[in-house]
Amino acid sequence: MKSFLKFALYLSIALNTTGVFAAGNSHHFPGVFVGYTHAQSETEFTYGFEYEYKFNQSWGVGAIYEKVDDAHHGDGVSVKVAKLFYHPTSNLRFGIGFGEEKIGGYHPHTEDLYRISASYEHHVGQFGIAPTIAVDFIDGEEAYVFGIALVRPF
Repeated sequence: MKSFLKFALYLSIALNTTGVFAAGNSHHFPGVFVGYTHAQSETEFTYGFEYEYKFNQSWGVGAIYEKVDDAHHGDGVSVKVAKLFYHPTSNLRFGIGFGEEKIGGYHPHTEDLYRISASYEHHVGQFGIAPTIAVDFIDGEEAYVFGIALVRPF
């Protein structure tokens, strides 16, 4: 619970950031993600990488890789997702994607995954801070992913 309160504080600070700049003509948006995944009554620390290539101001494609070391009773999970992004405004981003969840342990296996997501990016200096929430649909179950991405457009 202490970790969740710390995360909520960081998220609150990120949402109230005031320094803003426009990403301009950037097409590449790599980022690092940290947060939590909640699935099957368990909440575990999640980290990963994301990348988006923006075709224009409204549309982009990308990929996400996330790791949840303690998920599935310590077996660990890795998630890979290819995504399509829509930007209705310069800061808001919606995504939909398809990928796989790979579960480790003594009986490793892979399952298909569908993801929907939303994020709101605050620009600070040359970086973007993007609080993000996503829902993964995996074999009739849902996993909720929430956290913050630090993005460096170029």
